[in-house]
Amino acid sequence: MTTFLVTGGTGTLGRAVVGRLLADGHDVRSLSRRPHTGAARPRLSSYAVDLRDGSGLAAAVAGVETVVHCASSPSGDTEAARRLVEAARAAGVRHLVCISIVGVDRIPLGYYRAKRDVERLVEDSGIGWTVLRTTQYHDLVLRLVKAGARLPVLPVPAGVRLQPVDVREVAARLVEPAAGEPAGRVADLGGPEVRGARDHVRDTLRAGGRRRVLVPLWVPGRIFAALRRGENLTPGHADGTVSYGDFLAERGGAAAGRRAAVPR
Repeated sequence: MTTFLVTGGTGTLGRAVVGRLLADGHDVRSLSRRPHTGAARPRLSSYAVDLRDGSGLAAAVAGVETVVHCASSPSGDTEAARRLVEAARAAGVRHLVCISIVGVDRIPLGYYRAKRDVERLVEDSGIGWTVLRTTQYHDLVLRLVKAGARLPVLPVPAGVRLQPVDVREVAARLVEPAAGEPAGRVADLGGPEVRGARDHVRDTLRAGGRRRVLVPLWVPGRIFAALRRGENLTPGHADGTVSYGDFLAERGGAAAGRRAAVPR
């Protein structure tokens, strides 16, 4: 079996990728700023490495055949990726797999520009590479709505549509080429539905039993113009099967189960 290194192994996507690789019988090294907590798992090693300074990275990459780069942060993505590529090249890694975002080359957002720079670093690394772009995860949509719902009036960007995808399906799509040969830029992955931002906000509030006044807000500027054009969408690759409604229902059921398990 292949030895994998998963950066951001304790993050939303990284945890799902680590779980899929372990289930397939691979040896996995999980790299994150904080090591895994909880019971030890067979075939899983944890490395506490901060890609922003790279300390300990060479030891984590030594002997690894495939790196799956899931780590991300609002700042420092490009420099972290540069350090990772250099360490992977020095260690003789044969396959570098990277997650990215639909629209990074069309939406003039600083975070997206950094993601595109990371793609270029991977493509120019001299290592066999695979890049997968996906739409936003269900988890991100939920976090954004919950943050906005702290106020009694919730602005919703007018004309913006979303196509969120389930992170477990992203992990499955990412692991498939990671376990095979470098494939370059693979087909994008989007969620099964394209719906207005207002619909997603309304469904989230309803699932949480909250009432808020929703106010459509026309946001000027090039970023929101690109979003209104649908540059964040990939309707031709709506290959996900778990809708945002399914995600909310599953979370609600899990929360109810946890409450029922607490002794009264």
